[in-house]
Amino acid sequence: MNYLKIGKATELSGRNRILYRFFEVIPGLLSVSTILILLFFSYFQPVWVAFFIIAFNIYWLLLVIYLAVHLLTAYNKLKKNSKVNWKEKCQELKSRDDLPSDCLAKNNVDWHKLWQLIILPTYNEDINIIRSSLNSILKDNYPLERKIVVLAMEERAGQIAKERAKIIENEFANKFGFFKITFHPGDIAGELKGKGSNQAWAIKQAKRDIIDENNLDYNKILVSVFDIDTVVYSGYFFALSYQFLSVSLPYRASYQPVPVYHNNVWQAPFFSRVAAASNTFWQMMMQVRDEMLVTYSSHSMTFKALVDIDFWSTKMVSEDSRIFWHCLLFYNGDYRVVPLYFPVSMDITEGKSFLQTAKNLYKQQRRWAWGSENIPYLMFNTLKRWKRVEKKKLIKHILIQIYGFHSWATNALIIAVIGWMPLILGGDRFTSTVLSGNLPTITSYFMSFAMVGLFTSSIISFLLLPKKPKRVSRFRKLFMILEWVFIPVTIILFGAIPCLDAQIRLLRGKYMGFWVTPKTRSNKN
Repeated sequence: MNYLKIGKATELSGRNRILYRFFEVIPGLLSVSTILILLFFSYFQPVWVAFFIIAFNIYWLLLVIYLAVHLLTAYNKLKKNSKVNWKEKCQELKSRDDLPSDCLAKNNVDWHKLWQLIILPTYNEDINIIRSSLNSILKDNYPLERKIVVLAMEERAGQIAKERAKIIENEFANKFGFFKITFHPGDIAGELKGKGSNQAWAIKQAKRDIIDENNLDYNKILVSVFDIDTVVYSGYFFALSYQFLSVSLPYRASYQPVPVYHNNVWQAPFFSRVAAASNTFWQMMMQVRDEMLVTYSSHSMTFKALVDIDFWSTKMVSEDSRIFWHCLLFYNGDYRVVPLYFPVSMDITEGKSFLQTAKNLYKQQRRWAWGSENIPYLMFNTLKRWKRVEKKKLIKHILIQIYGFHSWATNALIIAVIGWMPLILGGDRFTSTVLSGNLPTITSYFMSFAMVGLFTSSIISFLLLPKKPKRVSRFRKLFMILEWVFIPVTIILFGAIPCLDAQIRLLRGKYMGFWVTPKTRSNKN
């Protein structure tokens, strides 16, 4: 059995199923236990919890400062790379002497020989959203004749999808080197209906009908998988090609841009905008901490690696990160993500009403938090490949993932809720101590110092904003800075709680399906 294609414990049997199921329990058990233990001791030993809260506040302050420095570093690199002429950089590669000896540029491969294969999975998105993504690829300055574009549609979307396909084909069929529309069947046994199974079907059709039919070299094809709302900034494919040609071991790497949520930034509700910006900042900071970087949403990789692993698994929700873990394990730890420090623009979650937006955002965050399904996958397959993998590297990745999802689910609750529990639950056991009067004061001091992170985020969010449409009030920008005061509420309602929700579902074996975030743009930006 190919364990690297496993999606959940129920696909296994015997001891393997028991072991995998045990690993599935771990993320939720750690998070829930942390909250319950702190509540328990807030009643029976409130002084212990008070000292823990003080220590945690110190940790949180140092972490905020540390991340703020990384955010500023990433912002500077992002702005610098956005101004670079990457076509010229690609043309200058052969003349450089400072490149690794095993990079492709040193082995007579240049950008003219590369193909850009772009996969655009879609379900029931509006035709204007599909069109805007394709137009951005069309306007990118990489030669159109070297682009292979595959629009991956779902058969289960019905007649309206076929009608959209005809319109799109009439508009774009002759604009690229190759253009293909695929329809993923909705009745393939054993598949989880979602983006992963759709794009796996699409790329297999492209391999058969375009790549193999025209004898294209697998080693010269870069694959970019974009969410359908992705708008590519001009220069992306040259920036990608530059990294691919200049890094050591280019076939053992994925390539990650920075997602910025600007497509509908001027009309999205404030809480949705803050949540989206927070995600952008996290991805920016991970670009600096590239040893922790994992593929996310829209990203690129080599066709050779995809063929080696037999493409995406069709049985899981978090296909964007799973493809990295799959490659990492397949190559026994010899795989990484190369940061591009280059933006791609995407949609902020927006519904037809305020309440619908909140509901959609919660479901989207819960789906992202379902990425904790990769923790049991990593632990199980590391054990299965124990004699072959780079053990220290895989163990480090496992610990980082456990820490990350645990922090996501608990940190905000510890600061905003647990910090008050000794006062509320401790009774006379706590109120009679000197510490009871000082705890709120100490906490407020640390939180005031931690505002440096909030201030940094609001300023960078302001600096990253695209040009303001004429119809938008000039005061909107000011409001977009002030709305960051809602971040404490936002990270609880649309961060910690949906993350806990996802982990508890995994703990209980209540597996989630793939929920497609509705794409609604109330106006044009």
